[in-house]
Amino acid sequence: MTQRLAPTGFTAPDRATATEFWVVRHGESTWNADGRYQGQADVPLSHIGILQAATLAERLTGQGFAAVYSSDLLRASQTAQAVSARLAGAPTVQLDPGLREIDVGQLSGLVIADIRERHADYLQALLVDPWATRRPGGESMEDLYARCGAAFHALRERHPGQRVLVFTHGGVVRVAVGLALGGVPANAWSRLSVTNTSITRVLLGDGSGTLLGFNDDAHLENLLEATEADDVLGQSP
Repeated sequence: MTQRLAPTGFTAPDRATATEFWVVRHGESTWNADGRYQGQADVPLSHIGILQAATLAERLTGQGFAAVYSSDLLRASQTAQAVSARLAGAPTVQLDPGLREIDVGQLSGLVIADIRERHADYLQALLVDPWATRRPGGESMEDLYARCGAAFHALRERHPGQRVLVFTHGGVVRVAVGLALGGVPANAWSRLSVTNTSITRVLLGDGSGTLLGFNDDAHLENLLEATEADDVLGQSP
């Protein structure tokens, strides 16, 4: 059978072997609510975050997935547990440290005013090269892309032709988008708004990918707020 080509002539991923990922950012954390950078600090969901997770769980009730994975950080795993209990078969949440948020190093626990005062050189470097500039004592977006890209590829190889649900963080959602698009154009990743508990869908094959849907937060329409900013941007998370 001849494989269908995308309008550009690019060969789309073969659904028989590719993996469809539903990638969910965690609910609002207590440090999101306080405007603190958190990175890999193990911070729980806020009361709003718990409500966001419950609302997402209601939306996904009865949906079926071959597997459910989560970052091992509490704000992601709490969101995952709330949702997985409502899925078909109530699958076990499998924790994967490779899906952790960017390591913000010395910025952890700080608000943007603190960062401007203590790490002005870092903020200036971030303006010049937002992709390769490392957080003081932590990772760059480039580092995150390499680390989480490897995690997604490992899951893809484990689940060919299947649909997988992943609970993670704003920076990692951007990585998934980059993998689907075949790379990240300069500065484009910083323009991607990722709200709490939003769903981004990507289809990843061996050397190919497609973005199926991005930042779907329709389930939050009746809630008061959904935090968009996060640790990968040069602003309050």
